[in-house]
Amino acid sequence: MKPSLRALAAAAAALLLAAAPARAQNAKAEAPIPAATLALMAAKGTGAASPVLFRAYKKESEIEVWKRDGSGRFVHIKTFPICRWSGQLGPKRRTGDRQTPEGFYSVPRRQMNPNSRYYLSFDIGYPNAYDRAHGGTGSAVMVHGVCSSMGCFAMTDRSVGEIYAIARDALNGGQAAFQFQSYPFRMTAENMARHRTDPNYPFWRQLKEGSDRFEVTGEPLDVSVVAGRYAFAPARDPAREAAVAVRRAAEEARIAGAVDEGAPAVRTTYADGGQHAFWASLITKGVPVGEISRPEALAYAGHEVVLIPGHRRPRPVPETVWAAWIAPGAPMGDVRVLAFVPVYDRAPDRFGWAAGYRDSLPRLVAADLSNRWPVAVAGERRLAAAETGR
Repeated sequence: MKPSLRALAAAAAALLLAAAPARAQNAKAEAPIPAATLALMAAKGTGAASPVLFRAYKKESEIEVWKRDGSGRFVHIKTFPICRWSGQLGPKRRTGDRQTPEGFYSVPRRQMNPNSRYYLSFDIGYPNAYDRAHGGTGSAVMVHGVCSSMGCFAMTDRSVGEIYAIARDALNGGQAAFQFQSYPFRMTAENMARHRTDPNYPFWRQLKEGSDRFEVTGEPLDVSVVAGRYAFAPARDPAREAAVAVRRAAEEARIAGAVDEGAPAVRTTYADGGQHAFWASLITKGVPVGEISRPEALAYAGHEVVLIPGHRRPRPVPETVWAAWIAPGAPMGDVRVLAFVPVYDRAPDRFGWAAGYRDSLPRLVAADLSNRWPVAVAGERRLAAAETGR
């Protein structure tokens, strides 16, 4: 018996309904990069198909987009505010610790997920070689939509849609994999000095080296793991590598200088991760951003516990100033320490030769030990003659 027209229509409708979610999913995964972002790329001498690199900062709750320009350097295009990340500052160690990872990761095409339950997503590649060398466990750490995190970088759907499109077009343009750099905070000398007592500080020094290298070379890091530490291959251009060395030395000096100048040492604590102030402001105004994980924890995000109080280092008085203070006729010119008598007002010392010998004895011994005896003896004789007036 032939099926009725009504049955055929019903079957066709069912097929269309079944295909609708797939079409919708494909539509958001294939959505173009917004025109305004393409204009930013063009202004920086790059385009949608050029290689891309991402840098994330947990404390500041931001993800930066960098694209390679015509000269071969990566240039900053724009910054997205993170809606939610979880845990504390510091690397992820194990499954279930809610830690958002820190380190250097690689994302090939197979880690892109157009069918994510969190709108769209890509897996950053945790654990990497460094994490595994330190016993790190866990998987499926994503940059995804929906403002909810259990160790991921959670964006809003709209933000992750644009991030996904930028990454997708770079991979379609021939990039085999893009680098994802994750940091606890912006790796400035001042931030390093403030967090110098944190248990993660030795690890952060390794991240700081990678950050400095990228800032100088503008190239993705050629990173490996040697003896449980991140290791970075030198830049192909010797001039850039020399510039890296200069930058590293200058940053180390800035860190030491900040500590010497009295920078406080702090520990930044979180109940469970943080959120960019942009999203926090919108939420307080009643703007819906969808599901938010543990919103009550955000009231205790980013509190700084001072471990070593800061202080101002006394600045030395310039010689021209203190010389004017004690000059004859100046208000302090006649000030004297109790029982102090200037050399020019002292009576001649009848036993000056003995004092001279007592003071010079250590110098004579030192000279003897260094085989400078004849020179030292001649000098001491001249000194004794001057002191006794002979």
